[in-house]
Parts: sequence; C-alpha cells; structure tokens
Amino acid sequence: MHEVTIVGYKSYVTSEGEAFDSIALQEYDEEKMAHYIIEENPDYCDVLTFDAGVVLQIPILETTNIPDTLPPWRR
Repeated sequence: MHEVTIVGYKSYVTSEGEAFDSIALQEYDEEKMAHYIIEENPDYCDVLTFDAGVVLQIPILETTNIPDTLPPWRR
C-alpha cells in the first residue's frame, strides 16, 4: 500500500492536443494519476484536449510505502 503526499507544485504549459492522462504519463509515468492534476486545476476539469499555452499547476508527489501488516488504525 502507498500513501501519496503533495509536497509542492510546478507550472506546466500545455501543447496543442494534450490531455490530462497524457500529461500524467509524462510527469508521473502513470496515466492513472491524472486525477491529481485535475483536482489541482478545477477550472479545466471538463477539458478533453488542451489548446496550446494553457498553464496548469502540476502537483509534485511523494510516495511512502505503508506495510500491509500495519493495523488499519495506524495507516
């Protein structure tokens, strides 16, 4: 199990045709993490593909491993 913490932000300028999942793949090597970018950019949550030049805030994430043997109340 992993715990993800936001430790900062960086600006990202989109290119024509990019989408949240392609940005997440580029930034995090994982498309499924697009929700972190969407949550930090709610004004664009309904955008499927971006125009060039849109400035997004990309969360910088830190992942911590949590042992599976840890009791639920300590996770």
